[in-house]
Amino acid sequence: MSNNNLFIKNNLHVQYGCGLYAPGSWVNFDASPSLRIQKLPLIGRFSKKFGLPVFPSNVHYGDIVKGLPVAKESCEAVYCSHILEHLAYEDALKALRNTLGILRSGGLFRIVVPDLNAAARTYVDSTEETASIKFMESTFLGYRSRPRGLASLVRRNFGNSNHLWMWDFKGLAAQLREAGFKEVRRAQFGDSSLSCYREVENIERWDDGVGIECMK
Repeated sequence: MSNNNLFIKNNLHVQYGCGLYAPGSWVNFDASPSLRIQKLPLIGRFSKKFGLPVFPSNVHYGDIVKGLPVAKESCEAVYCSHILEHLAYEDALKALRNTLGILRSGGLFRIVVPDLNAAARTYVDSTEETASIKFMESTFLGYRSRPRGLASLVRRNFGNSNHLWMWDFKGLAAQLREAGFKEVRRAQFGDSSLSCYREVENIERWDDGVGIECMK
């Protein structure tokens, strides 16, 4: 990738997997196929017709698994919320290594994922007959019905809504340490020492989730 395609400013604040929440003070990336379609000159105008999300204009296409167009060691802060669960296990590990690569020394990475431990405990402790159904729905690990029709197939194939791997604190913390992060701790909404995270964190995304902060 040429330097012309890189964000090379120092102390960048980068969010990947931003979805529709893209604060202007952050460089926001998303790897959704829907975004690629939206940015096509002619076809993009039909995104709404198929029920695809319409991304803010300041969202850039970027895949953390393949590597973002961000200069190495240029980021002061990196953030992702409800992203790793949409990646297969091996791809999630690549995402962690690539995140480490774009952080400067002492830079912070904050991450939020659905909490598998909490979901499993709720399921095991429940006495309801529908507990297994609620577990499958809450973890997005199953389908109530097979998608049919063109619009449903487009949303399924281009929406990236499936959960491919679930995490709890212990499992994800271990993989962060293995990738090279240090001072890995359980995080709470709004408790970072860097004020920039107040602009990107949405408290609703922390409901039923586990947050982690770590440092390069």
